[in-house]
Parts: sequence; C-alpha cells; structure tokens
Amino acid sequence: MRVVALGGSSFVAGFRLAGAAGYVVSTPREAFQKIRELQQQPDIGLIIVSEDLSREFRGELNEIRAKKPIPLIYELPPPSAQARRIDYRAILREVLGV
Repeated sequence: MRVVALGGSSFVAGFRLAGAAGYVVSTPREAFQKIRELQQQPDIGLIIVSEDLSREFRGELNEIRAKKPIPLIYELPPPSAQARRIDYRAILREVLGV
C-alpha cells in the first residue's frame, strides 16, 4: 500500500523525503479533486492532506471516510501552523454521525 501526501510544497517535500508520493496542490478544490482521484486507486492505503486545505471540505471528507475506510484520509497541520488542541471525540461523533 502506498502513502500519498497532498498540500503545499514544503508539506509535500517532507513526505517525499520519507519515501511517500506527493502532489503539490494550492487550493482546497484542487486538493478535494485529487483526493477523489486517489481514492479510486486500489494501491493507495493512506492519503495525508494538509489541514489548511482540508478545513474547507471536512464535511465531505467525513462522508467519504464513513463510506470507504480505505484509503485512510488523514489531516495534518502544515509546517507553519500553530499548535492547537484537537477534540477527537467531536471528530469521531461527526464521522459516525452521532
């Protein structure tokens, strides 16, 4: 299974150095379209997307996650982001629709 990163150039460069594939995308729409393409490829197991881009379509991502668990779509903050607290329970409730 392959790992693919989507985001800005510095975000993607870090994952490429670690051996993952990566696509530089600059807009949330472009990122969402690329995720839709990548989820159709059976050899991809993990898609890592920059959180600054995925924030705008998180609802749609949660729908995709609920319907198709593989590939796993994981959001990570970009290198320039400030640390913030994450409410994992709220995220889980949103994904499960509870």
